[in-house]
Amino acid sequence: MELSEFFRENPRAALGFSGGVDSAYLLWAGLHYGADIRPYYVKTAFQPQFELEDALRLGRELGVEVTVLERDILAQPLVAANPADRCYHCKSALFGALAQAAAQDGYSLIIDGTNASDDAGDRPGMRALKELSVRSPLRECGLTKGEIREKSKEVGLFTWDKPAYACLATRIPTGVPITGEILQRVEQAEDQLFRMRYTDFRVRVLGDAARLQFPENQLERAFGEREAIRQALAATFPEVLLDLKTR
Repeated sequence: MELSEFFRENPRAALGFSGGVDSAYLLWAGLHYGADIRPYYVKTAFQPQFELEDALRLGRELGVEVTVLERDILAQPLVAANPADRCYHCKSALFGALAQAAAQDGYSLIIDGTNASDDAGDRPGMRALKELSVRSPLRECGLTKGEIREKSKEVGLFTWDKPAYACLATRIPTGVPITGEILQRVEQAEDQLFRMRYTDFRVRVLGDAARLQFPENQLERAFGEREAIRQALAATFPEVLLDLKTR
């Protein structure tokens, strides 16, 4: 199936929109093929501010309004407790809220940006999407991450080379309760590293320390700038560790 065929068969849909590579291209495609597609961004403590800004920017560039739904995800006990299946409970809550808002706006079909490169084998979040009857056009049409980046570049989307960015909750070890305070510290630390022009890294929490993971092509630079990094992150983490295993 081609995306043009999907949107011909499904001309009206609500999109779970993150502002990332995949959902950005899916939004463009839906509009391009004449669908009535409405993007919903669910804002929680798990998303950094720049993700919302990117989503709103893309909406402006494509001439479509992004509906922002704010939810207190940490009010969900099975999310805040951070069990191994946290993503299932989180996706259930977020897409449940999205489906409710979309239904009020007259949309019965919910779609998301899962692509053909995503492994659906053992992912609790995928199970939640299936239970909520969320469809994934990019996956159904066999589009891989690489193809989506290439097509996004061709049509001029600024998101085409945007690094993959998992939610802030993934920085906290499974079983360690998630609080707004620790998420804020992680976001502030990652913002400092962005300002130093690092990309595609992770600030992972290890006790009261930050364990930094960089891609291989940035690891040597990070080691050379270790003192500057330590000082930049001192306000958020008293101890900073450099993980020699690359992302």
